[in-house]
Amino acid sequence: MRPSLLDPLFAALTVLPGTGPKLEKLYRRLFDRGEDMPARVVDLLFHLPTGTIDRRSRPKLRDVVPGSVVTVAVTIDRHRPPPPNRPRVPYQVYASDDTGDLVLTFFHAKRDYLEKLLPVGEHRTVSGTTALYDGILQMVHPDRVVSDEELHKLPLVEPVYPLTEGLSLNVVRKAAEAALTKVPKLPEWQDEAWLKRNDFPAFADALNALHHPAEPTAVMPETPAWSRLAYDEFLAGQLALGLVRQHQKSLPGRGSSGEGLLRAKVIKALPYALTPSQGRAVDDIVTDLARPQRMIRLLQGDVGSGKTVVALMAAATVIEAGRQAALMAPTEILARQHLATIAPLAEKAGIRVAVLTGRERGKERDETLQRLAIGELDLVVGTHALFQDDVAFRDLALAIIDEQHRFGVHQRLALARKGEAVDMLVLTATPIPRTLVLTYFGDMEISELREKPAGRQPIDTRTIPLDRLNEVVAAVGRALNEGKRAYWVCPLVAESETSDLAAAEDRFADLKKHFGAKVDIVHGQMKGADKDRAMARFSAGETQLLVATTVIEVGVDVPAATVMVIEHAERFGLAQLHQLRGRIGRGRDRSTCLLLYRAPLGETAKARLAIMRDTEDGFRIAEEDLRLRGEGDLLGTKQSGIPGFRIARIEVHGKLIPAARDDAALILSRDPHLASPRGEALRHLLYLFERDEAIRLLRAG
Repeated sequence: MRPSLLDPLFAALTVLPGTGPKLEKLYRRLFDRGEDMPARVVDLLFHLPTGTIDRRSRPKLRDVVPGSVVTVAVTIDRHRPPPPNRPRVPYQVYASDDTGDLVLTFFHAKRDYLEKLLPVGEHRTVSGTTALYDGILQMVHPDRVVSDEELHKLPLVEPVYPLTEGLSLNVVRKAAEAALTKVPKLPEWQDEAWLKRNDFPAFADALNALHHPAEPTAVMPETPAWSRLAYDEFLAGQLALGLVRQHQKSLPGRGSSGEGLLRAKVIKALPYALTPSQGRAVDDIVTDLARPQRMIRLLQGDVGSGKTVVALMAAATVIEAGRQAALMAPTEILARQHLATIAPLAEKAGIRVAVLTGRERGKERDETLQRLAIGELDLVVGTHALFQDDVAFRDLALAIIDEQHRFGVHQRLALARKGEAVDMLVLTATPIPRTLVLTYFGDMEISELREKPAGRQPIDTRTIPLDRLNEVVAAVGRALNEGKRAYWVCPLVAESETSDLAAAEDRFADLKKHFGAKVDIVHGQMKGADKDRAMARFSAGETQLLVATTVIEVGVDVPAATVMVIEHAERFGLAQLHQLRGRIGRGRDRSTCLLLYRAPLGETAKARLAIMRDTEDGFRIAEEDLRLRGEGDLLGTKQSGIPGFRIARIEVHGKLIPAARDDAALILSRDPHLASPRGEALRHLLYLFERDEAIRLLRAG
């Protein structure tokens, strides 16, 4: 149960005066909440300003710089309403001080309202944005108009909020004012010495300082107030991850160990030696699997660093102990790619493998399910089809999840529930900066694969403006004549599958005119079997140029492909460009990646393409991506089920994460059930940042 003290914050926004159902619907859109998820007071409090309007400047009219926001004291001289029957003409009020004139302009205005607001002959202080029209200083729809008696009420610095269509700044400001009155006196969950050292205010004071800025710089993310709230968010996340890990460790595990005979057979079947980091990762995993506690480990590897082989070695360990393993991938292409890598090695080692995706149906599927249930299969590779109700294992010991950030935690756990005390190995091919690893995967041990397997050639990456497209087509033609294979990737032109498809199909039609039957196409709208056939033709060399959408971003492995053309490279994120480039450079021949861009480039796009030219180190690229774009885009959190941050800005506050992690670890080591006074206060924090699941784990023991 959420502490009743927090109820005012989780009340619907409609409890605030002046916020009816119509406005609440707009706030729902602003806060990105679903149709059936009402906007709440806490959502508005956490909707922080992005800037301010500074009304401290009080110049005389002669000193006003047009285009600036100013606050001026004027005398109202006369009103000039629009002529009758011409409602589109603005209503103008002429005002002046002893140095010059100002025209206040209103559209669709009510005469009696303006005569009351701006009485002729009286003093008024008006505030708003100025502009010059026909050489006359004007202010269209002033933000504020106050009499001399009300002047003391005029806020000198006002917050500016992100808005959505239909919501004005004044409406959001008034609602935020009302929301602040709902903040209860909460117990302090931060360590007192930590607060002092960082000059952090109390929680309610931090919210007040941001929604009531005393000066323009008060709303900067670097301020103690914003940093305090960011640290709260990090601490809630780290505490929740710590509780998940604590819960995992408290559950009984089953050690799986053997003499390593099956692993030795897999190594013998490999055409190359394991890299040092592959060897270390295998050692770590084998040690974890032998323990009586459950393993939950993240295996981070760059494109082509050999994660699948490490995963197979982990599977071989539990299979030798007489148990089963499952490898779950987010897409069918990726699942079949893993199978293509695993099957020949597994066959030589005597490991029985099958595939299970949405495409396997009827008799074939029934047979696989039966063999799995009676233990005739050692390892099954598949998609989310693996955790459907009718899939049963004889004794599942290890769940391997690939590209975990594309699966929700519930899907991850659904697969783990298919066996008793299932160990978990999570793979990711998106190298993730250390700060984000701690944030999203703090409940896991981590292994990194830094080197590429022997024999991999460096990739020559070049940037070319799109107006040289004809030269690129000619160069691709020369490569095809030499028997080489190439990818041509088209971007997502807009947020729709259809436009993505149109771009790829247009390019396909164009290239087909040049190269005829050598060209093929693959995209996300194709049926699985058609996609596979297109990939198989390309893989076998029946076609040489594959036009594709980003469907080939992960899991496509054609060592003979040595050319990658990425059209409109400026529209892709760094991590995505790196993944796409990783489709080449997999064989022993030199590879070339051509990044085509439309000039002129913005600063961020320029920096992005420059880093792609400079390095192939995915970890360095990921750090740069984080610096350029922030954490949300890097992992595609909107699509992935990973929660983005509501308050924290990784690029500003990331340095606070290790402290939050250490703080959470210390708290849980001293007070594992959060029963002390600080523990009780921290329960409020977990609910406040909606980490309720962690509290449920506490109750589950």
